[in-house]
Amino acid sequence: MKLSQRAQSVEPFHAMAFGERAGTLEAAGHRVIRLGLGEPDFGAPPAVREAMREAMDGRPLPYTPAFGLPALRAAIAGFYRDRHGVTVDPARIAVTPGASGALLLAAAATTDPGDEVILADPSYPCNRRLVETFGGRVVTVATTPGSRYQLDTAAVDSAWTGRTSAVMVASPANPTGTSIPFGELVEVCHRAAARGAWRIVDEIYLDLADPSPDGTPPRTILTADPDAIVINSFSKYFGMTGWRLGWCVLPPALVPAVERLAMNYFLCASTPAQIAALSCFTPESLAVCESRRQELAARRAIALAGLAEIGLPVPVPPDGAFYIYFDVSATGLTAWDFCRRALDEAHVAVTPGRDFGAATADTHVRLSYTASRADLQEGLHRLGEFLRTLARP
Repeated sequence: MKLSQRAQSVEPFHAMAFGERAGTLEAAGHRVIRLGLGEPDFGAPPAVREAMREAMDGRPLPYTPAFGLPALRAAIAGFYRDRHGVTVDPARIAVTPGASGALLLAAAATTDPGDEVILADPSYPCNRRLVETFGGRVVTVATTPGSRYQLDTAAVDSAWTGRTSAVMVASPANPTGTSIPFGELVEVCHRAAARGAWRIVDEIYLDLADPSPDGTPPRTILTADPDAIVINSFSKYFGMTGWRLGWCVLPPALVPAVERLAMNYFLCASTPAQIAALSCFTPESLAVCESRRQELAARRAIALAGLAEIGLPVPVPPDGAFYIYFDVSATGLTAWDFCRRALDEAHVAVTPGRDFGAATADTHVRLSYTASRADLQEGLHRLGEFLRTLARP
């Protein structure tokens, strides 16, 4: 018997490994400040939790249609209409087991062996693995602070070949928390479309992005490119990480094929989670989520000020999501050693750049500011003390 080459070659998700090490330290009696994983500490809105309790009253919970409950798909379409001013036919919406399920379907539907998919470096590691699973070749483009660590038209043009089948972008992005200027994103998508390539746009953090100065909410790419494949999730804005529920918006031409893939890959998303998620879209739940977005912005300000005070530079301040990507090269440590020692010596968990690509693997570290204000302040204080120990002869 043998393992597949895929199973043997896949890299672990190091953020999770550091989380496991943090758990070991906590079991040994240490108080670890967890600033590593992208997991809001709020949980789901109260009405969603109550709806889940009601759904679990012993009633039958059969499979839903492969694309999810019709009422939930309609509610998501209403969210696009009311929040983003764009009309989306519910028939184009697939409810999935987390955004990971949506990304899996997008990759499966658009990638054949030998196809090339352009992504930014740094970027979320699982996206690369999904493309590779279906025989695609990931073409990563090293980005810079000048492009906000995002793809731009020049970067996409430089990476384009006759085998390019898709461009995958995230705005705001993990690990940097930065967004692509909307006009630049539109141009990237229009150029890809003109060349016959798919546009896969990860908007998981879109509703946690800062509004424009006039108060206009961040814009979905669907307002400019209605045939883009858009990925979203209940995990981030709605705080439902462990519920494993996401969605994708598909161009009409992809709907039949993706529905067949969904039937074969996972039948449907969790029925009780879907029932509960209907309560995300009430005025009360949306108000809760908006207050939490504002709280995350306040935590971001604390984290940015704290990093500046202890001398850890942030090349590009984030404008969304809940991550800060900072540079540790001046410490004399690689990012991996910085994170390992910060966890073991200061009991602060952060994530090394190795997860996110080669360009910043050794120089940058991701901090997630989803912890409480008190924990953020304590974690930054501990990092400052850790840095002082490094400076001692």
